[in-house]
Amino acid sequence: MVNTDMSTPTVYPFVAIVGQEKLKKSLILNVINPSLSGVLIRGEKGTAKSTAVRALADLLPEIDVGEADPFQSDPHDPKTMAPDVRERFEAGETLPVRSRKVRVVELPISATEDRVVGTLDLETALKEGRKKIEPGLLASANRGILYVDEVNLLDDHVVDVLLDSAAMGVNTIEREGISFSHPARFTLVGTMNPEEGDLRPQLLDRFGLCVHVEGLNTPGERVEVVKRRAAFEEDPEAFAAQWAEETAKLKDAVAVAIQRCPKVQASDAILFSIAERSLKLGVDGHRSDIVMLKAAKALAAWGGRDDVTPADVEEAATLALAHRMRRRPFEDILGPQAA
Repeated sequence: MVNTDMSTPTVYPFVAIVGQEKLKKSLILNVINPSLSGVLIRGEKGTAKSTAVRALADLLPEIDVGEADPFQSDPHDPKTMAPDVRERFEAGETLPVRSRKVRVVELPISATEDRVVGTLDLETALKEGRKKIEPGLLASANRGILYVDEVNLLDDHVVDVLLDSAAMGVNTIEREGISFSHPARFTLVGTMNPEEGDLRPQLLDRFGLCVHVEGLNTPGERVEVVKRRAAFEEDPEAFAAQWAEETAKLKDAVAVAIQRCPKVQASDAILFSIAERSLKLGVDGHRSDIVMLKAAKALAAWGGRDDVTPADVEEAATLALAHRMRRRPFEDILGPQAA
């Protein structure tokens, strides 16, 4: 996609990233089925983690949103609307609608809790009897992708907010006994360098998939990375234009897979295979089974199939289980050997 808005910098094309196929596929699967709950990308610096996530924006589909609705409500589904939008809808008001691409919203690790959650103007609430809200990043990320670089360095209080919103799909802003809630359903994508510390287990489990990326290990691939990066830095627009056709093809393929995914079927034999894998590896809870099934269906849709195959389950397991296995002493189960 060639950028025509001079105020927005051109993003490195997703299709121009050399190698890192597991990383790219894990992101594509989350576009195909957002209910996969995101992906944690672990790896050393300089392995295209952040580049891939930011480049993903070009592949995202369009959605309908209410015009001037800061909470990104679905204007066709009252159950998922913010309270004030629902009130207008139920009063018979015709809500203005516009289409836009799903967003990638970046959450800086330095963000305060108010910046993430949003704020409520207490003075307006007390004097005028109405709630005046300054939406936060969770409002912007509703029905989109929330990206956290160096997610393992987030403050604990922000992690708690993310855990609550990820679990409930709702964000609540509270102040002095006054509260306001709005939908906050997002796909959580985090990148991190394991050398800088690990994640709290509660947040780790909230990521549907996990991949470990490493630097490319052949001279040819490394040279190609350098050539492409140099060309991009010299003329970003021209470089993006060179990859526009491949980007368009990938976008079309993703769109087809999105349409196919809800129709994909999984036999009882597939379901038992998924359950047996979780049990064999000693995974706690049932989230792993659910994520594996969703990932396998997305993989089938991506492959143009209407039924999940054992190969789909095998690949889904490599993405969904490594970060959920019970830790054993002196063993880092999320290292390269388990990813």
